[in-house]
Amino acid sequence: MTATTAPWRELAHQLADQLAAEGVLRSPQWGTAIEEVPRHVFVPSFYTQQPGGQWTETTSDSARWLEQVYRNEPLITALAVAPNGNQVTVSSSTKPGLMVRMLEALDIEDTHRVLEIGTGTGYNAGLLTHRLGDGQVFSVDISAGLVNAARDRLAARGLTPCLVTAHGGGGLPRHAPFDRIIATCSVPAIPWTWADQVHAGGRVLVDLKRSVHAGTLVLLTRRKDRLEGRFLPRWAGFMAIRDTDTAPPHDPFTVTPAEGTKSWTTLPPLPWDALVPWFLAQAQLPSPIRFGYRGATQHGRPVWAVFTSNEGSWCAVQMDSDHDRREVRQSGQVRIWDAFETAHSRWQHLGEPGWDRLGLTVSADGLHRVWLDHPDSRHHWTLPALRSS
Repeated sequence: MTATTAPWRELAHQLADQLAAEGVLRSPQWGTAIEEVPRHVFVPSFYTQQPGGQWTETTSDSARWLEQVYRNEPLITALAVAPNGNQVTVSSSTKPGLMVRMLEALDIEDTHRVLEIGTGTGYNAGLLTHRLGDGQVFSVDISAGLVNAARDRLAARGLTPCLVTAHGGGGLPRHAPFDRIIATCSVPAIPWTWADQVHAGGRVLVDLKRSVHAGTLVLLTRRKDRLEGRFLPRWAGFMAIRDTDTAPPHDPFTVTPAEGTKSWTTLPPLPWDALVPWFLAQAQLPSPIRFGYRGATQHGRPVWAVFTSNEGSWCAVQMDSDHDRREVRQSGQVRIWDAFETAHSRWQHLGEPGWDRLGLTVSADGLHRVWLDHPDSRHHWTLPALRSS
């Protein structure tokens, strides 16, 4: 680094080199964007959660702020107060390696028009606009505060993509059609409105999450009557799409494990230790599953991992094992843990396939059909339409 080189440029160059060395960054166009779009402009501060649950803010006054911003790490950038009084995360700056992995997967060409669902800090929109130009990048977010801040940050760099405050599920029909749609938030189902706004042969990349951790990134191509494609090989997670510009609703747990039907399991208490079968189990679960802990040992460890559904079903799994077995308690019409056990057994029978062997077909009627290896496979799972709470 020379005496006239801004410190951030050297850090951005190092970040690009790291992503290239890891095999994530392959296109010179995205390498140039990483080196020339200053992430610190879009992340003037970020939050870190302490062991006790409290959040601390790191600002540009901190000696290590700039260095931390250019690490290949996600950063929490906005908090909100939930109805229970706790601070919860509502926006973040995605891990740069994940951003680039998604942009590379979309196979974007210089002439493409791209819609981003989830403006957030504006950094990803900055990368896209640096590559494509102002008139080809569109971004939407539910939060007017985030959109306005992102617009100002982008304008300070001479970038003026079209940013709109709106619910991302509706896309941006007045600016459609697009060649690519990239969602930097998770959705429990793929909105068909996005399919209507993509050219034939266009691509949609989105984090499909039916429940907590139950899903990952899927790259879909617009066919005549469907969206179809495969899940990306590596798991990734984004914050869930929000219907309002408020903190996510707080769902208090009212589960009393002793009241449930007793059984035993040899599986880990947290199903995301087996992410693929946990996702496949959603084919038997008609509503999203929420998660929490119950009880505490004398050492402060939780006693139960608890899962609840919107219609009132629940299960509780002991965290500690007894000779490799854990007690399970279940109640309600839907046997949540039984669904996971069944999906896990079938997954093992199929040879424990990874994400890259799974694909998804979404039809105009909202049907989501997951398949193994090929759309016509006899091994498939139909995800039911989700019941709202």
